[in-house]
Amino acid sequence: MESELLGILEQLERDKGINKEILIQAVESAVASAAKKIWTIGKEEEIKVVLNRKTGKLTAFAGEQEIRSSEFGRIAAQTAKQVVVQKIREAEKDVIFAEYQARIGQIISGSVYRFEKGSIIVDLGKTEAYIPRSEQSKREEFRQGDRVRAYILDVRRENKGPQVILSRGNPNFIRRLFELEVPEIYEGIVEVKAISRDVGERTKIAVYSKDDKVDCVGACVGMRGARVKNIVSEIQGEKIDIVRYSSDIKEYIQAALSPAEISQIQVNHQDKKANIIVADDQLSLAIGRHGQNVRLASELVGWELDIFSAAQWQEKLKEVEAEEGQSGQEEEKKVPEEKAAKDQREPSLVDLSGVGDKVLEALQEAGFDSLEKVAKADVEHLTQVKGLGKIKAAKLIKEAKKLLKE
Repeated sequence: MESELLGILEQLERDKGINKEILIQAVESAVASAAKKIWTIGKEEEIKVVLNRKTGKLTAFAGEQEIRSSEFGRIAAQTAKQVVVQKIREAEKDVIFAEYQARIGQIISGSVYRFEKGSIIVDLGKTEAYIPRSEQSKREEFRQGDRVRAYILDVRRENKGPQVILSRGNPNFIRRLFELEVPEIYEGIVEVKAISRDVGERTKIAVYSKDDKVDCVGACVGMRGARVKNIVSEIQGEKIDIVRYSSDIKEYIQAALSPAEISQIQVNHQDKKANIIVADDQLSLAIGRHGQNVRLASELVGWELDIFSAAQWQEKLKEVEAEEGQSGQEEEKKVPEEKAAKDQREPSLVDLSGVGDKVLEALQEAGFDSLEKVAKADVEHLTQVKGLGKIKAAKLIKEAKKLLKE
């Protein structure tokens, strides 16, 4: 019986992936828990149970005294079984949580099990996962039993067990699909720089080749479009635009707005804004249906993009010129107004020519804090102010008298 217990624990480790040491500790805890309920011992005494790792023998101690196994009764065995089962369940949950936690960011396959409040419940074999409505594509429809691939978005630990959250709407789902279909991406020769996605409608993906001999766009498209067709098939017809990344922002923007033809691009690097001018017949193509093309292009390059037709751009230039002209007139008008305001106020020391901040401070410290006092002063007294000679002192006195007369 004792050796059988070790055999059962070893088999559980193989079948369930649960560490045997965790199971042994669960058994020891279970037996100790059962013993506390049926043995009459002092309340201060601690029950300790030890399982021999070689023989499988269970030995119980109450304090320092060994308790013989014959004292185990039906209640003890039943309680021990319940606790062991509970511990095994908890350990299984931990194993599942750790396994899927390590796989966050990967694609996983399962079968559609059922539908619940808009979510798709997916059977992964060891556990169930779900795809929330917000992570689904409106283009896609699944039936019970259908095989489905999805991106592991998150794993949460909850009372009822690990909750694995999947997504088919996340942009990284597209990234992983390209890694699976395009060996050059998986090997790191071609790099995915950015992805923008309108789920169920269109995706733009920017790619860059680290090897000049490898065409990044051609590698993603594949022979006769085979690679990209497989991905489009997986996402049930959602359109994919493969954009060639460029460090030149104008070239990058032009590629991102494809298939529209761009006439002119004006960029503001500081604010990351760009004005795009297109021919009148290219305007609707550049903007896209409900603004989809320009919105996805803006997300892809990380810049704010404004689209103008040639006629709209000319109109905008005229408005800017008119505003600048009006602004210039206002400035010209402001100059005489400021001069009039200056003329209306009482003259002060700051109106004296050649008087800077230091001389003004020195005059005030010496007691000459008004024009009247400077005008009444004589040259000898004024030259005592630091920084003033006889010629400058005489000049200030003369100018102060003149300002007071005006």
